[in-house]
Amino acid sequence: MGQHFGATPFLIAGPCVVEADDLNLRIGEALAELGAKLGVHVIYKASYDKANRSRLKGARGPGLERGLEALATVRSETGLPILTDVHEAGQVPAAAQVADVLQIPAFLCRQTDLLVAAGRAGRAVNVKKGQWLSPDAMQGAIEKVRAGGAPELAVTERGTFFGYGDLVVDMRNFARLRAVCGVPAVYDATHAVQQPGRGEGGASGGLREFIPPLLYAAAAAGADGFFLETHPDPDRAPSDGPNMLPLDQLAGVVSVAIEVWQRAREAVRA
Repeated sequence: MGQHFGATPFLIAGPCVVEADDLNLRIGEALAELGAKLGVHVIYKASYDKANRSRLKGARGPGLERGLEALATVRSETGLPILTDVHEAGQVPAAAQVADVLQIPAFLCRQTDLLVAAGRAGRAVNVKKGQWLSPDAMQGAIEKVRAGGAPELAVTERGTFFGYGDLVVDMRNFARLRAVCGVPAVYDATHAVQQPGRGEGGASGGLREFIPPLLYAAAAAGADGFFLETHPDPDRAPSDGPNMLPLDQLAGVVSVAIEVWQRAREAVRA
């Protein structure tokens, strides 16, 4: 399928937002080591801006210019490809100078100008499925990015709103997304356990204890890649800490997920 989204499970991982260089590099070095050890393609993920925080004073990150500088440092020092969110069409050219993969946030997956601009940037694009959309409804989003000419595409399942503040993942969606959109389907194991607006002060809460079992279920159900936000100390992370996986647990969890992924495919072929 290409350099970033391929026929073996790949891993998108990193902190929620760009932080200080030493922390960014600590995570990046751990991810590079993990990729080499497990033989898995790793893409470093961090956002220079989280423009959709629950509250006005929510942590957003360092912004476009400083954030891209920090991501360029991670890329240079670790050799890992970089993925970052873009929120406006005007941000795309600058982000594409640094990022190997441009990501469309779930809340923006129907923004035509943004999707087409991302497609025109000459980079791989990962579109997150909106929390209110069916797999079939994502076909239009993918078509918009394709119209821009993106060389590679993936779509990410991050759950569907259930009631007030919980997300539920339909494990059938990986096969459906792949069939409808014709691109790899990724499982976002950390945002799927997020509880929007149910944390302290109206920030998002989360149930990180459910990250491993749901990741293993998605691996068995056919996810082509895994998306995991991680941090050395999630409880002190500036954004999305309750639904992030501790960095020291990442290798063990990903190792099991890859084994489940491989065994599931062997069973299908048998």
